[in-house]
Amino acid sequence: MLHDTTLIGTVVAGLGVAFLMGALAHRLRISPIAGYLLAGVLVGPFTPGIVADTGLALQLAEIGVILLMFGVGLHFSLKDLLSVRKIAVPGAMVQIAVATALGVMLGLWLGWPFAGSLIFGLALSVASTVVLLRALQAQDMVESEKGRIAVGWLIVEDLAMVLALVLLPAMFGARGDEGTSAGLLQSAAIVLVKVVGFVAFMLVVARRILPAVLHWVAHSGSRELFRLAVLAIALGVAFGAAVVFDVSLALGAFFAGMILGETPLSRRAAEETLPLRDAFAVLFFVSVGMLFDPKVLVEQPLPLIATVAIIVVGKSFAAYAIVRAFGHPNHTAMTIAVSLAQIGEFSFILAGLGVGLKVMPPEARDLILAGSILSILLNPILFTLVVKRLRADAAPETAIEAEDSGKPVSAGAGVVLIGYGRVGSHIGNLICGRGERLVVIEDQKDMAAAAEAAGATVIVGDATKESVLYQAGLDSARTLLVAIPEGVEAGAIVRRARAINPKLVIVARAHSDAEVADLVRRGADHVVMAERETATRMAERALLAGI
Repeated sequence: MLHDTTLIGTVVAGLGVAFLMGALAHRLRISPIAGYLLAGVLVGPFTPGIVADTGLALQLAEIGVILLMFGVGLHFSLKDLLSVRKIAVPGAMVQIAVATALGVMLGLWLGWPFAGSLIFGLALSVASTVVLLRALQAQDMVESEKGRIAVGWLIVEDLAMVLALVLLPAMFGARGDEGTSAGLLQSAAIVLVKVVGFVAFMLVVARRILPAVLHWVAHSGSRELFRLAVLAIALGVAFGAAVVFDVSLALGAFFAGMILGETPLSRRAAEETLPLRDAFAVLFFVSVGMLFDPKVLVEQPLPLIATVAIIVVGKSFAAYAIVRAFGHPNHTAMTIAVSLAQIGEFSFILAGLGVGLKVMPPEARDLILAGSILSILLNPILFTLVVKRLRADAAPETAIEAEDSGKPVSAGAGVVLIGYGRVGSHIGNLICGRGERLVVIEDQKDMAAAAEAAGATVIVGDATKESVLYQAGLDSARTLLVAIPEGVEAGAIVRRARAINPKLVIVARAHSDAEVADLVRRGADHVVMAERETATRMAERALLAGI
C-alpha cells in the first residue's frame, strides 16, 4: 500500500471483532461488555492473530469518554450537582483514602517501595467513568438521586486524580527523589487556581456563548451543521479544558454538556451524539482488553486476587459505610457501592506514570490492568444482582422517578402510553382531557414532567424493559399506545407487551410499510403510518373541495 492505514485498521479490527464477541455475549445472556473486553484481548499484542495499534485505540477510547460525559452533562444541571456535594465530596475523598491505604499495604507486602505502592493504591481507588455510567444507564438511574450522587462522586474523584497527576511527579522525580514541601504547595496552588479558573470561565463566559451558537445553528435549518456544532462543542471544550486549564478531558466535556443542558435544544443534542457515544464507548472497552496480558493470571494469582478484592470489596465497603453514615437509605448505599466497584481509564494513566517515574514495578501495572478487566467484567453482573434484589423493597424517590421501585405505580391502568413527544403529548392531552386514567412511560425528564402536569401517572424509564412495563400495570391494562418514532424499539416493546398481556389492545406508530408489517407480526392490533394517514386526509379534503 502507498499510504498508512493504521487508524482505519484499528477501528475496523476493534469494532468488527467487538461486534462478533458482543453478539456472542448477548446470545449467551451475559453483559456485552465481556464480549468487548474479549475482543480487545483478541486484537491486542499479547495474543496471536490481528494486532491493532494500542496507542491509537486508547486515543479513540478517550473520545468515547468525552462524548459519554458530555451526554451526562446534558441531563445534569448545576443545581443537581450542588445538591449532592455534601455527600459526594467527603464520600469520594474518604473512599479514595481507604482504597489507597489498602493498595499501599498490599504493595509494601509485595516488597515494592512506598512511592510505587502509593501510586498503585491511587490507581485502585478511582472508578471508570464509562463503566459507572453504562451501569447507571442500563438501570435508568442517571437522573435519579442515586445517579446524581454517583456522578457527583465521580467528578470529585476526577478532580482528585487531576491533582494527583500534577503532584506525583513533583513528589517523586525520575529517580524517585521526594520533592520539597514548598514545591508541592506551589503545584497544588497552581492546580487549584486552574480548576477554579476553568469553572469560572464555563459559568460566566461559555454559559453565554455556547447556547447562543447552538441556537443560531439550529435556526439555520441544517441538521448536518447542528450535529457538527454539537460535536465541535463537546470535543473542543474538552480539549481546550485539558490544554489551557490542565483539567481532564472528561471534566471539560461534562461542563460543556451541563451548560447546553440548560437550553431547550439539549434533547436534540443528546440524540445527535448518541450513535457516536455508543461506538466510541465500545472502543474504550476494546482498548482495555488490548492492554491485558493473560500471563498475569498464571504468574501472579494471589496478588491478583488481593487486587480484585480491594477493588470490588474494599472500595464497596468503604463507599457503603460512608453513604450510610450520611443518613441515606440502604438501597442508595448499596447502589453507590456496587457502581464504584471497578477501575478504568485514570487507573491506566496512573499506572503508566508510576512505571515512567521508575518508582512502581511493571508487575504492579500488570495487576492494575488485570484488576481493571476482572472488575469491569464483574461489575455489570453485581450491579444487576444488587438492583434486582433491592428494587422489590425500594420506595419511589419522587413522583416521576418511580422506576427505582419495582412495584407497579398504577395497578389496573386503563391506558398505557409509551413516549410523550410531539405525537404522544397530543394523545395524552386528549385522553387526560376526557378523564381517562393514563400511565405514561417516558425516558426524558422534561417530557415526563409535562406528562405529569397534564394529569398522567408517569414512569421515567426504558419501555423496552419488562420490569418497566410491569411497573406501568401493563398486565392489567386495557390498551397500549406506542407513540415513539423508533421502529426497532417499538417492535421490542410490542413483543414484550403481548407476552405480558395477551388480551391487550396494542396500537403502534410506524413510518414505513416494513415497520407496519414488523409491528403486526410482533403482536400489534392496529398500526398507524403517519405518511399514509396524511395522504388519506389530504385526499379526503381535496374530494370535499370538489376536485
